[in-house]
Amino acid sequence: MQRPAVLALGPLLALVAAGCSSPDDDASPGRAPSPAAASDGASFAPPPSGGFDYQLGGPYDPPDGTEIVVRDSTAEPADGAYGVCYVNGFQSQPGESEDWGDLLLTGDDGPVADPDWPDEFLLDTSIEVNREAIAGRLIAVVEGCADAGYEAVEYDNLDSFLRSEGLLTPDDNLALARLLIEAAHGAGLAAGQKNAPELADAGAAAGFDFAVTEECGVFDECADYLAAYGVVLDVEYTGVAEFGELCESGVLPPQAVRRDVGLSTPGSSEYVFERCPG
Repeated sequence: MQRPAVLALGPLLALVAAGCSSPDDDASPGRAPSPAAASDGASFAPPPSGGFDYQLGGPYDPPDGTEIVVRDSTAEPADGAYGVCYVNGFQSQPGESEDWGDLLLTGDDGPVADPDWPDEFLLDTSIEVNREAIAGRLIAVVEGCADAGYEAVEYDNLDSFLRSEGLLTPDDNLALARLLIEAAHGAGLAAGQKNAPELADAGAAAGFDFAVTEECGVFDECADYLAAYGVVLDVEYTGVAEFGELCESGVLPPQAVRRDVGLSTPGSSEYVFERCPG
């Protein structure tokens, strides 16, 4: 898909990004060269085939046939797999809300929390100075992902505007997304959109290279992502029977997996891992 150029970072962000990379960095093992350095303009999205695993609950040896593994930014990437680094791009991580200070979105009752994850608070993307400050802080996390050997980053909660009590708009979040995408590309990493099917086309136009989705099959959203992206990594949390039906229906992306909601590790009684047959 033809995509417009990404908006330039502010002066401070540009200086930080430029100072964190070099031609030798782009050539280092385990890291894809940055899209800006590619002579053919090729995408550095994850491979469009091969098994996928979502390991945010803790790292473990990937199941056989796994070629793509998503892990939290605090974990090392999986050996021998294409590594995607999880970064919470639009909300605070649990226990870290105080670190964000005035960059938290504030409503009538104080900082606005995610109703489903009340220990996560929305970041205020409504004005440019905030967006640049948020991106400036997350550059260090993105660079840490690159230094650890990851090849891509997924930015969670692009859809935070839906939980913002009307204080944020899709355009607010897309403006921050452009800065975060540039930060990832500047570090030699592909950038993944997380959720927000209504913004799939706009996300691809902003420069996202692939998508990570949760339950696009259950909510009949997979086609929206697949129309915008060549690579869609989908996690379903449904039961065995419904997952089987989704697999048989053909609506799921080729790289879909069934996991438990807690994304637990093998050995836990809650652990679930399943791929569509074939």
